[in-house]
Parts: sequence; structure tokens; C-alpha cells
Amino acid sequence: MKLTSILAIYALFWTLSLFVILPIGVKTSEEMGEERGKGHADSAPHRHDLKRKVVWTTLLASALFAVFYANYVYGWVTLGTFPVPEPAGFNTAD
Repeated sequence: MKLTSILAIYALFWTLSLFVILPIGVKTSEEMGEERGKGHADSAPHRHDLKRKVVWTTLLASALFAVFYANYVYGWVTLGTFPVPEPAGFNTAD
């Protein structure tokens, strides 16, 4: 696998992981028992800790990518693993 492919796939895993991690542990001002800031949405987080989210995102993405790459190298799951039915009217005898 080329380095550019590795980086692109890791970026996809990282982005997916970010969207999984972002909502975890978020509390609104109302849930914290404090007044919401002027102009803030009701659902706006009271405090966000982006550095911590980036660290957790990187850890999750790295773990997911490690499993993906190990599968790529060792071939645990391939396309042949999943049975695919033939389309209706498809004849392989011809």
C-alpha cells in the first residue's frame, strides 16, 4: 500500500472518529446549572475541551487503522468472505 493511500485512509478514520468522539461528555449550560450566554443556542456546550477530544480521536483512529492495516496485510476478511448472490437472469454457462 502506498504512503498516500495510508494517509488518505487514516484521514478518513480520523474524521469518522472525530464525529464519534465530539458528542461524548458534552453538557449544556443548563445541565451545568449556569446561565446560557447571550446569543448561544440551547444546545451549545457549556465548555468544550478540544485538545482532549483531538487526543481521544487520534487514539481511536489509530486503533481502527491498525486493525484495518493488519487485515490488509494478513487478509482476515476479504471480498470472498461474503457470499454475493448472482443477479437475476445472469447465466455463467454462456
